[in-house]
Amino acid sequence: MNDQIWAGVRERVLALAGGHFLGDPLSEDELSELEAQIGVALPDEYRGFLRHVGAGGYAIFGVRRVDGRWRWEGDGACLTELSRLAEPFPVKGPHAGRLAELEAAWPEEDDFDDPSAYETAYDAWAEEWEPLLWSEDRTPGAVVIAHLGCALREWLIVSGPERGRIWSDGRADGVDMAPLLDDKGEPMRFARWYLTWLEQAESATSGG
Repeated sequence: MNDQIWAGVRERVLALAGGHFLGDPLSEDELSELEAQIGVALPDEYRGFLRHVGAGGYAIFGVRRVDGRWRWEGDGACLTELSRLAEPFPVKGPHAGRLAELEAAWPEEDDFDDPSAYETAYDAWAEEWEPLLWSEDRTPGAVVIAHLGCALREWLIVSGPERGRIWSDGRADGVDMAPLLDDKGEPMRFARWYLTWLEQAESATSGG
């Protein structure tokens, strides 16, 4: 993508951010160092954002060098497996079939006459379901890019067939990760995702 799409965006974000922090744009040398560390080239749209808008920090997780190593920072950034970003993101996840079976078998409290029996059944069910849902094998090739509150997050896919797209993460509400779609049902790529957020934030601020 032509980096011209980011022309003037930094100024718009700074005007919107007020006292919020927005990191400086990264240099080409810094971007190359970051990519060398994680072992994969960043998607073009996100790379252009880092180069021309900033290293994040306002409404999007920041990336910076700490003690000579690059990392993303934000609520849940630790979920990003820096050593596995070059691995293809598993679109369906490694345990999709078993998760579907478990979801269909979700214990319903109304099906139990005894509350303690329900609690026992639910605990046994959750003991298998939660580790599968939150397995580290669910998110190689992906970077946590934003926190929506209440442990709901969004990820940028950096490797594999979904590279450059945004995925929503509702696992805190018991919903598996899924591609983020626009109002036409099309997958959201990074630039459209960010610029849509910016336009909505500007409209909300202006009362439009």
